[in-house]
Amino acid sequence: MLNTNCEFLRADVMDVVRMFGCEQENFTHAMVYEGGSFVNTIIYCGNTYCEREGCVYHGGIEYKRYARRYAKLAFYNVLSKVKGVTFPWGALTGIRPTKMAYSELGSGKDFAPLFSKLKVIEPNISLIQRIITEQKDIYNNNKGSGTDLFISIPFCPTKCEYCSFITAPISATKQFVEDYVNSLIKEIYSIKPYVAKLNSIYIGGGTPFVLDCDKLERIYAAINDVCGTDCEFTVEAGRPDVFTSDKLKLSKDYGVNRICVNPQSFSDKTLEAIGRRHTSAQTYAAYEMAAKYGFEINVDLIAGLADETIVEFSSSVKKAAELSPANITVHTLSLKAGAKLKENVSRLNVSGIGDMVALSREILTQSGYAPYYLYRQKYQAGGNENVGWAKHGKACVYNVDVMEEICSNIAVGANAISKRVYGGGERIERYGSPKDIKTYLSKTEEIISRRNELFA
Repeated sequence: MLNTNCEFLRADVMDVVRMFGCEQENFTHAMVYEGGSFVNTIIYCGNTYCEREGCVYHGGIEYKRYARRYAKLAFYNVLSKVKGVTFPWGALTGIRPTKMAYSELGSGKDFAPLFSKLKVIEPNISLIQRIITEQKDIYNNNKGSGTDLFISIPFCPTKCEYCSFITAPISATKQFVEDYVNSLIKEIYSIKPYVAKLNSIYIGGGTPFVLDCDKLERIYAAINDVCGTDCEFTVEAGRPDVFTSDKLKLSKDYGVNRICVNPQSFSDKTLEAIGRRHTSAQTYAAYEMAAKYGFEINVDLIAGLADETIVEFSSSVKKAAELSPANITVHTLSLKAGAKLKENVSRLNVSGIGDMVALSREILTQSGYAPYYLYRQKYQAGGNENVGWAKHGKACVYNVDVMEEICSNIAVGANAISKRVYGGGERIERYGSPKDIKTYLSKTEEIISRRNELFA
């Protein structure tokens, strides 16, 4: 329980408290600004701690920004000292560390001193610098310019043990598929006035390739009719067991130029443990099929699955790199409510997962890949992150635009979040569609109306 004299700090402070697993413990907190410093006083386990950080602010918006920053740092310092635990991103809890770095750079300052003050480890500071360098051309070209389109397909063959998304096995939701495709197409036609300049199109899931060719073609045809495909066009095709030559040829015929093959691991033992009904052999087969059509290919992996060792994980990273795809994304396991695996895992091997992440950076750098985007999630093992790696010139435009929030994103389908971005990111307004498929189907007209109000 947290008692604080600044209620607006509660959510930010609790992010740090949860990181240390202390959300059920009692804290008393007071923050004041005096003598040119933010002073945070924390009473925890009968002891009083005082943390002071000098700072000059201008206006109420800056005051709240710095108050949040130094309240989080105060709690991090106290809990790190008491628990004897540190985390790779220190007191920086946000989803997009790069945005803070860009903010400092925009003010004419190097971001490294601020990251160091927030206890971010040096390899992660260097990682941020590499990402900013690698995404520079896309960032500069698209900041405040154009729009991205996201299309949600929330169906999968089965639900993986680690998954907390709204997706459900198609065997249990097949009665909704036809209506869902109809609603999705209606939404796609409704956005025609707002897609004059598209930077990218991204069809995500779920597992879009779980749909049969007829339904995929209807969606592709609507996209072609409304938007054209003279831009980057990605389909997160998904699990290898749903790949077919017919679906790949159809995708190519309709202008898709990027495909995601998402094995998560090349270990058959791990795949079975997480509820994936495919093998590593099927991953290779799906990759070879996609490569024949000339797609740029992304391969996804997850560090920390099941009881996988660092040797097994590094083997997966090496096998992915040997395939030589355009992109490789390395996720760190995130166990949220709704993931079946969370019910069975009481403790995560924090240090081991950190070693996995570090080794993946080494292997991929040596294999000719550079990091080009990064994001973090709550409840991520060891406080680590997700990083997209690309060969030179092969970075995914959609990932940079969306993660850095530099231009508007029109999103259709269940659980799709549209964002209207003003001035390259100075202000962002959002509209999210319902997560539940039945609710989405019953409110399609309302969703169209409310989203179009956002962009009108």
